[in-house]
Amino acid sequence: MNNLNDITENFGTLYFPKSALVFYETKGINTDMYVEHFDMDRNGNPINAHPLTVKEANVLAKSLQTDEEKNQAFLKPKGILPTNILHINPSEKGTVLWYTKTQQRQLYFVNGLGIPNGKAKVPPMLWLANKNSLSVFALSSDRRPIEKTPLHYAPFFNVYENGNVCMGTVNIDIQNSASVEEFIQAWESYFFNSYFSHLLGNYNPIKGNCVTIWKDLIGTDNPFPKEVLKPNNKTLKNLLQ
Repeated sequence: MNNLNDITENFGTLYFPKSALVFYETKGINTDMYVEHFDMDRNGNPINAHPLTVKEANVLAKSLQTDEEKNQAFLKPKGILPTNILHINPSEKGTVLWYTKTQQRQLYFVNGLGIPNGKAKVPPMLWLANKNSLSVFALSSDRRPIEKTPLHYAPFFNVYENGNVCMGTVNIDIQNSASVEEFIQAWESYFFNSYFSHLLGNYNPIKGNCVTIWKDLIGTDNPFPKEVLKPNNKTLKNLLQ
């Protein structure tokens, strides 16, 4: 009977008592209430009794925020809606459609491609994402797209012909309380901070050699050659259906 097994490693997150509240109420018809706050010592015993302060009450209110309240905040803008956002569906998974103009980004490539990591100009892009997945497309100009705007294949590795992005081992963690600004910033970061590794499927996303194009662009201020973009016979409207 002396063979004891240490099962503590099987426990989940351990929580330790930090404070306690005691509610006092007067008797009678017109009752009044008083709340006393206790700190806890290292053994979990209540000490330092004092009236609940406003600061402590605010901390308590924040900790009691329900999942429903957090979900209601999902995809809400922090202020005026950013002009590059084209459509928002604030459902449980949530979808956002937005575009970005020509920009210079830091890009990363696996060694096997022979492309150095570095900064390069990327073309205007159209992004469609929910909490779990991302699709990207290229645009031919920096103008704000409309429903009839034709789409092009995104000239990147790790992107399927339908625009879906293979995120590999990237840990996608979009919070239920994320604002729309945090949502799009997170997805752009996931995309550009992951390593581009290979073409997917049996198609070439550009007119030419994808490796050669990025080799020529990395480390320069040259614009992405839009003449190599290939139309995919879709328009923005197709993404909204």
